[in-house]
Amino acid sequence: MTAGERGPGLPADFRFGTSTSAYQIEGAVAEDGRGPSVWDTFAAEPGRIADGTTGAAACDHYHRVDEDVALLGDLGAHGYRFSIAWPRIQPTGRGPVNAVGLDFYDRLVDKLLAVGVQPMATLYHWDLPQALEDDGGWLNRATVECFADYAAIVGDRLADRVTEWVPVHEPSVVTTLGYVADLHGPGRAMMFDAMPAAHHLLLAHGRAAIALRAAGAESVGCSNNHAPIWPASDDDADVGASKLVDAIWNGLYIEPMLLGRYPVDLDLLLDGTIHDGDLATIRQPLDFYGVNYYRPFRIGAAPEEALMPFEFREVVGYPTTDVNYPVVPDALREWLIMFRARLRAALPPLYITGSGCAYGVGPDADGVVDDQARIDYHAAHIAAVADAVRMGVDVRAYYAWTLLDGFEWAEGHRARYGLVHVDHETQQRTKKRSFQWYADLVAATRASND
Repeated sequence: MTAGERGPGLPADFRFGTSTSAYQIEGAVAEDGRGPSVWDTFAAEPGRIADGTTGAAACDHYHRVDEDVALLGDLGAHGYRFSIAWPRIQPTGRGPVNAVGLDFYDRLVDKLLAVGVQPMATLYHWDLPQALEDDGGWLNRATVECFADYAAIVGDRLADRVTEWVPVHEPSVVTTLGYVADLHGPGRAMMFDAMPAAHHLLLAHGRAAIALRAAGAESVGCSNNHAPIWPASDDDADVGASKLVDAIWNGLYIEPMLLGRYPVDLDLLLDGTIHDGDLATIRQPLDFYGVNYYRPFRIGAAPEEALMPFEFREVVGYPTTDVNYPVVPDALREWLIMFRARLRAALPPLYITGSGCAYGVGPDADGVVDDQARIDYHAAHIAAVADAVRMGVDVRAYYAWTLLDGFEWAEGHRARYGLVHVDHETQQRTKKRSFQWYADLVAATRASND
């Protein structure tokens, strides 16, 4: 698909957008009453972040919001998915509202609408208030109650203008990298003892969905990280290991949200965690199901002495990004088709709420950021979505990750996913060639619709 074309097979009303998150772009972590989050704490620990940076300044979006909204206006995208920093609304995750923090997002929403961009708000994109983590974080069921209160506060303020909502972003990543392992905040490394965190994140999703709808939200969905799980071989041990990873990475979140049950193979890991009524709360009707896709996983059986019964193997034969992710657009098509076959009538309309790639090319001597690899990535993945649509999968939107080169979690600033290059010394923004390509694609879509 070349610049200016709308992918063949996409519906006339197909929407293109872009996504960010608060901790990755806002900065101003100690300003205007914002409290510390688990990521402020985690990033400050030596050795946690690959390049030693933190999100303390990030892209300084908090102070440069007008400039960034102008970029969104230039991009012309139909939608923008941003996240709200819980510690900016309630510095300790409970108690009184920090009015200055809530006002920031109120103004952001008005600015987005003024340039014709539909806001999609994510309530939780990993920046748990540190005070709640000190009390057990997502291992503590009480955190769910705090989150429901927070959802009601934000919904009451913004649901009159924000029509689309995501309560919890990628609970699988929070659980797996932050609680099972120690690669993300809060860095617990609890292995399978971390399963209550997954349940409480899902329960928080359900409670927040209820609170948002009570506040008048028109459309509530989710944003889950999914991937095809490929066995390393046809050997029974490798196939069995891949099925276990599929249950942990995919089924653990799909089945409660859409079917009201957990994968049977994981029941013992959740014994004693689930209360009566929990699964009904989690299984709230979804107006859309957000799929975030970056790569497939190849899984083999681990040696008997290993801590886990499976291990990740290299996916070979494909180009890779700067963070060594294999670029496999056809795996997105595969996932979407498999997802539809797996859920059928239980599956709501799908959005791609995040897909992107890390390439570190910067401005050349003429100030041009020639990131052709990023153009190729998005073009191929949008074409994969179009293939799935032609095969009957109801996909209605594609949100490119991400607008700005932000703080990419454990990778710090060295992994650049943005359509806009950010010099983190000067905070200068430079539109990449991919920005103009995406803008042309959106313009062609709008013209086709007109």
